[in-house]
Amino acid sequence: MHLGRRAERKAIERLLADVRSRRSGVLVVRGEAGIGKTALLEYARGAASGFRVEHAAGVESEMELAFAGLHQLCAPLLDRLGVLPEPQQAALGVAFGLRAGDPPDRFLVGLASLSLLAEVSEERPLLCLVDDAQWLDAASAQTLAFVARRVGAERVALVLALRDHSPDPSDAHPVAGLLELGLDGLGEADAQALLATGVRTPLDERIRDRIIAEARGNPLALLELPRRAEPMKLAGGFGLPDAVSVPRRIEESFRRRSRSLPAETQLLLLAAAAEPLGDTALLRGAAAYLGIDAEAAVPAKAAELLEIGARVRFLHPLVRSAVYRAADPSDRRRVHRALAAATDPQADPDHRAWHRAQATLGADETIAVELERLAGRAWTRGGPAAAAAFLEQAVVLTPEPADRARRALAAAHATHQAGGSEAALELLTVAAAVPLDPLGRTRVELLRAQIVFDTTRGSEVPGMLVDAAKTLVPLDVAMARQTYLQALEAAVVADSFGRGRRVLDVAEAARTAPAPPHPTGVVDLLLDGLVTRATQGYEASMPRLRRALGALGDHDRHPRTAAADDSRRWLWLGSRVAVSLFDDETALELAGRRVRLAREAGALSELPAALDYLAVVLAHTGELTHAAELVAEATAIQPAIVTVTGIQLAAWRGRQAETSELYADMVPDATRRGESAVVTVAQYTLAVLHNSLGNYRAAFDAATGPSDSDELEHSNLALPELIEAAVRAGEPASAADALELLSSRTRASGTQWALGLEARSRALTSTGPAADALYREAIERFGCCRMGTYLARAHLVYGEWLRREGRRQAAREQLRTAHELLSGMGAEAFAARAARELRATGERPHKPTARPTDALTAQELHIARRVATGATSKEVGTQLFLSPRTIDAHLRSIFRKLDITSRRQLRDMQLP
Repeated sequence: MHLGRRAERKAIERLLADVRSRRSGVLVVRGEAGIGKTALLEYARGAASGFRVEHAAGVESEMELAFAGLHQLCAPLLDRLGVLPEPQQAALGVAFGLRAGDPPDRFLVGLASLSLLAEVSEERPLLCLVDDAQWLDAASAQTLAFVARRVGAERVALVLALRDHSPDPSDAHPVAGLLELGLDGLGEADAQALLATGVRTPLDERIRDRIIAEARGNPLALLELPRRAEPMKLAGGFGLPDAVSVPRRIEESFRRRSRSLPAETQLLLLAAAAEPLGDTALLRGAAAYLGIDAEAAVPAKAAELLEIGARVRFLHPLVRSAVYRAADPSDRRRVHRALAAATDPQADPDHRAWHRAQATLGADETIAVELERLAGRAWTRGGPAAAAAFLEQAVVLTPEPADRARRALAAAHATHQAGGSEAALELLTVAAAVPLDPLGRTRVELLRAQIVFDTTRGSEVPGMLVDAAKTLVPLDVAMARQTYLQALEAAVVADSFGRGRRVLDVAEAARTAPAPPHPTGVVDLLLDGLVTRATQGYEASMPRLRRALGALGDHDRHPRTAAADDSRRWLWLGSRVAVSLFDDETALELAGRRVRLAREAGALSELPAALDYLAVVLAHTGELTHAAELVAEATAIQPAIVTVTGIQLAAWRGRQAETSELYADMVPDATRRGESAVVTVAQYTLAVLHNSLGNYRAAFDAATGPSDSDELEHSNLALPELIEAAVRAGEPASAADALELLSSRTRASGTQWALGLEARSRALTSTGPAADALYREAIERFGCCRMGTYLARAHLVYGEWLRREGRRQAAREQLRTAHELLSGMGAEAFAARAARELRATGERPHKPTARPTDALTAQELHIARRVATGATSKEVGTQLFLSPRTIDAHLRSIFRKLDITSRRQLRDMQLP
């Protein structure tokens, strides 16, 4: 029935037309139950002439089983699985339980799903309909959201029907933010026409108006509510509307209709409601187990509730929920027992175990053991959320307190990793309710501390971790040392070195830890080095931290070793340590390796953060364009990612308004959470911006805090900013103090980057020939390392000094070089500062030559670079987690902007 909905039908038709024209389309249809979402999906099916149509539906009782909804949608397409790249084949095969293997990254499953849909759409356009998306399991919902945001240029239409928004922002569905079509109630004329089709008896006008008012334009209500009243009441009177919501009353109407059916038919309906896959053979097997005759389905079809054909199909999704919720618990257990008996334990052990669990009243250790065993398989298929569902059910069924506590702790770990922090804390309460041995109690408290750190970054977390580490010392020395390192990491985030007592307190506690019981590894070296840094100072820590970085690099060059697997956890911390030691080569190597390993593993959950930190390091090298490309890639993978990288790039580019806005957003929130390290980074970044603009007093004020904080990385980087600002703002004493501290660290480091910073900073505070020699030394040293921004700025300050010394010709040479370097890297404010100085010498700076590539977006430039190396669209798509057709669409835009027609021409171009 399509009364009304003209605009909505047009939206569907436009979507299909776009897909026929080789443009993908995604639409989320929202509205309350019964408002017509399913009818609109059916309209789309009928209008999709020439399309292949596939359908899936979320099922409330199936929400805990990972990838159940996605499997519904993709199962008919799996004959094309073999054309996908092997890692994608493996990811989908493991997710769907078709093959064994390591747990696939959920984003790699998303890429495989996208590739599969794209492959199928090569033959003819593909329409994917997903009803009741609010009841999809989390893994399926996240995967479909991933696909929807990247479907790009494929001939794929994706239409999802979803209940109205939850008022709780934390309950936002993964597809939130996609193009939505909201369904409201029918207008009065359409409501009257629809009501007339459902009520064949004469209807008093006042009664008609009462029904229409009561239904509030909900089409299903207009058809179902009159069924509740006897014909004579429709003719002569109608009860007052009750306070129950329309969807609830529709469900009640379906319940009433189902209760009027024969007992066998009611039981068959319940079995169908409990079996979410729509598998006709499975339902028949369960019916046979229950002794239900095949003819029992006839009354259900006559009542317009259920249809059994190639698949089992309820005629409206609300029928399923109405039948299942209204059933007696003993009947529910009975049908789940039948479904378990009909499920092949070899082909589908997950569903069999799940049905057995739902069929059980009270404790049952046998089933709890099976659920615990299958949790590992669930983790492999659907990650921690899937494993948590099995483990939580196992906890409910476990009779012995000690086993219940152990399983509750395992469930809490899985639930926390899946993002369910509150549920994880509740499970920890279950685990802690049983007397545990010392190691068990410590594991509970350790996980509690990790949850608090991840959710609040609370200042109490380092102390909680220290307490756990102390308890672990007599139980497991290796775990104790790792926990101490986690405590130090948490303290550094919450409280910079030297500001407050948290880092020092943790370091003093960690210093008492026993020596490692095994050959010294990355954790031990990092722990010892950071403890030394906090307790004895920068210079004393240098040898140990250098050994830690060396060990981290050595382990990671052998990716198949257990030691390498353990060391990867610390690559980010290692990169930060390298920056703190002014070791530019190691910082780039470790940050780049972290990105590479994430790419190779298809670990999109880790890749955005890895890309983000590599972008930070590249900003210091002067590769601002490349850094922006990496940030764009990270944002495309994880749109909600929020980091400090954006403010650093904005500052180096000299974008004052953007930097100020980001600072205003970031600092109050970080201050409220007690993350002083984030505040330190933001203040350092503000100092860079103000120095680039020549606002030296503001730069001095911004750099003072970070320089005093002794934060792991940015306190060192803030010292040169403070020295430059102090010299120009008339604060020579502050410049001298900062130079003394910087020199002690740069000489301990001894790298070209470090010694270049010292030479440049000392030149700023010197005069005459000494200053001249120091500026030249700084330029020479920066020229021998990777830090291009510092080389350009050394030319700038040298040129400024030469101009003030009256050496105009020499100043022009330095300022011209600075202007060219800074303009080329996109450091706009520093380049403008160089241009002002150059004009003061009497030379007009050349405007940077416009390049065709300036018209490319960051993502387009990123793709162009990869294609220029000879990579195919499929290879680039695999690397960037986009489909080949989307890469081709980007290439068409790139070719148009660059006025070229081939990949060969792209390879011949000079890309920035």
